[in-house]
Amino acid sequence: MNPADSSASASVAVAPFVPSKFAQFYALTKPRVVQLIVFCALIGMVLAVPGVPSWADVRLALVASAGIWLVAGAAAAFNCLVEQQIDAKMKRTAWRATAQGQISNPLTLAFSTLLCAIGSVILYVWVNPLTMWLTFATFVGYAVVYTVILKPLTPQNIVIGGASGAMPPVLGWAAMTGAVSPEALILFLIIFLWTPPHFWALALYRVEDYRKSGLPMLPVTHGNEFTRLQVFLYTLVLFAACLMPFVFKMSGWLYLVVAIGLSFGFSWYGWRLWRNYSDALARKTFRFSLIHLSVLFAALLLDHYLV
Repeated sequence: MNPADSSASASVAVAPFVPSKFAQFYALTKPRVVQLIVFCALIGMVLAVPGVPSWADVRLALVASAGIWLVAGAAAAFNCLVEQQIDAKMKRTAWRATAQGQISNPLTLAFSTLLCAIGSVILYVWVNPLTMWLTFATFVGYAVVYTVILKPLTPQNIVIGGASGAMPPVLGWAAMTGAVSPEALILFLIIFLWTPPHFWALALYRVEDYRKSGLPMLPVTHGNEFTRLQVFLYTLVLFAACLMPFVFKMSGWLYLVVAIGLSFGFSWYGWRLWRNYSDALARKTFRFSLIHLSVLFAALLLDHYLV
């Protein structure tokens, strides 16, 4: 074989895979995160409508979900733009197109602006102005207040910034009723208290990434042991919050049984993490936190229709 041919074949074999532009832009919207956001918003929509929804309710929910998805995707893309230098230093995010320079800053900003504008118009015209303004405020809270201001300045960034991440059920409730009720705020509280133990579990086993990035995440500024204690304490407070839908008669016994089981499991992970840390256990705790929120809200949904 000709050595040149052999060299060419080797270069082809090791050539990195470059996703299509569509895939790159789609990845900027953080689709898995946005799916969870829309799911939580949908729970708010369902619980806001007593009984079986009408076809008009279903159409409204679909339109609202589309608008919320677009604005949430816009916020995620803006986050990628602002944090591209930080993302490039972290293994978890170094693959993003913005971090690798595959999509330019002006193009990313234009993409984010377009998604936000389309989503806002959909919500304002076909849902209601309150939902549009709440969703836009959530965009500003996440993309600007959290990403630009809080995240690089304080280890409490997740706690304070968690308010934006806790808004989806409120958005869903407002979409269907044109108002924000105490029930919607209970759903908000659950996600607000879930966010710190969820994210700090991730930060514990990614601490070196955050240290290299220069972000003042709690494990970096206050150490591993203090963060583990905070994770455990938050799971206990979250346990109490997860009982509130039953206490305030938003749900029945089906939800209560599931909520107790899930919350006990999360607290048990938090206890073990505090008393006997390992990166493997931190990963398991992070993964369980995702199961906790998803199944908890699914139980609310089932309870609403089956009990």
